[in-house]
Amino acid sequence: MLAFAGLERTGTGRGIFRATSLRPGIALMPSHEPSLPTSNDLQNVVAEMLKKAQRRGASAAEASIGRGVGMSVTVRMGDVETVEHNRDKGLGLTVYIGQRKGSASTSDFSPAALDDTVETAWQIASHGGTDDCAGLADPEHMAHTYPDLDLHHPWSLEADAAIDLALAAENAARGTDARITNSEGASVGTHASERVYGNTHGFIGAYATTRHSLSSVVIAEQDGAMQRDYWYTSARLPSELEAPDVVGVRSAERAVRRLGGRQVPTAKVPVLYSAEISSGLVGHLIGAISGGSVYRKASFLVDHLGKSVFPADVRISEHPLMARAMGSAPFDAEGVATRSRDLVSGGVLESYVLSSYSARKLGLVTTGNAGGVRNVTITKGSEDAPDLATLLKTMGTGLYVTELIGMGVNTVTGDYSRGASGFWVENGELIHPVEEITIAGNLRDMFLGIAAVGGDVDRRGNIHSGSILIEEMTLAGQ
Repeated sequence: MLAFAGLERTGTGRGIFRATSLRPGIALMPSHEPSLPTSNDLQNVVAEMLKKAQRRGASAAEASIGRGVGMSVTVRMGDVETVEHNRDKGLGLTVYIGQRKGSASTSDFSPAALDDTVETAWQIASHGGTDDCAGLADPEHMAHTYPDLDLHHPWSLEADAAIDLALAAENAARGTDARITNSEGASVGTHASERVYGNTHGFIGAYATTRHSLSSVVIAEQDGAMQRDYWYTSARLPSELEAPDVVGVRSAERAVRRLGGRQVPTAKVPVLYSAEISSGLVGHLIGAISGGSVYRKASFLVDHLGKSVFPADVRISEHPLMARAMGSAPFDAEGVATRSRDLVSGGVLESYVLSSYSARKLGLVTTGNAGGVRNVTITKGSEDAPDLATLLKTMGTGLYVTELIGMGVNTVTGDYSRGASGFWVENGELIHPVEEITIAGNLRDMFLGIAAVGGDVDRRGNIHSGSILIEEMTLAGQ
């Protein structure tokens, strides 16, 4: 139990503690280093749950445990707003009686609670309907051996030190330009976790990860108009985070450059997506080729395997075994070994994104994507990718998009319409900020119309993409 004046417990059963309205310089907690539960202990719990399920009458079962510990702090306008320490754990169990399925979960690891979880899952399965595609992943796909991906690097970070980092980022942002008049805060976070998965094929696997981050959000004001923008850095290793002053200055510069935004006339123009938002375009492809969308016939790319979807020199590939990358994992949510592979090669759609269930629905084989894709990259051409300045000159005149608003994307038809802001470009130069506009098209045409992919790759997430230039889209403005 934590004991500190001004510290309150929040949440239910998750061990989250928040300190509010505190001042920097106070020793809030002893040295904080996210520590993990013993991997062997967790694996033993999973193994015992599988045995319990079989003894209860399950023909097959799978169980997973996730457990983590972390800390986050937020400062705003020089004051500490929150300090949170969290510890959480959970166990999920799925049992199969033939091809009937039942699932239950618990955060209580006492023997009685674990027995109740087994009984609940079994009861659900016993009363459920039969699904010919239900069941564990096939045993030959299990990741019985896998590499150490170097994903676990705990950070020995005290709350005072975390506050200092956040304050440094915010102070750098506020000191960058007199037009930075307000702040929505700067935050530092560190989290360590472990995942254990096992099933009655005899597979039990475990891996540990860490994620650290630093962010800043500020508001710029000029002539009564205000603009908000942000920047953040995230990494597996604390040493690979950008420095606080870099994060702060970047957030301020991004906010200031948006001042004076205005509409532009309605037109059809080239559109350049910045690296930070280009991952969304690739994400629409992933959604459209995900097994659930395909077998439900809810995708504009149904029956497109082997067909050209992008220009002939575009390659989109997945690299789940990349060391220290944010999306890496040695096995998927079903224990299936992950591997590098092409989704698109030579512009042709080579593969869907499949779990065992969706693969069976389609008469195909799992691609190791239960739980999603991991470290997807997009490239165009065999030469070095152009930098942002080159992309702008290639575009000539058009729209450079830095923010998208709304969710007007229909992956059934491919129709695309979203609010946007960014910069008007002429002769390869940024002319003025643009706001209150809409960009529209169809994903089929947008994918085929990709003219270039930049080398300014954003690797902070699960999709790694540089800026993407599309030959033409409809811009709705004045």
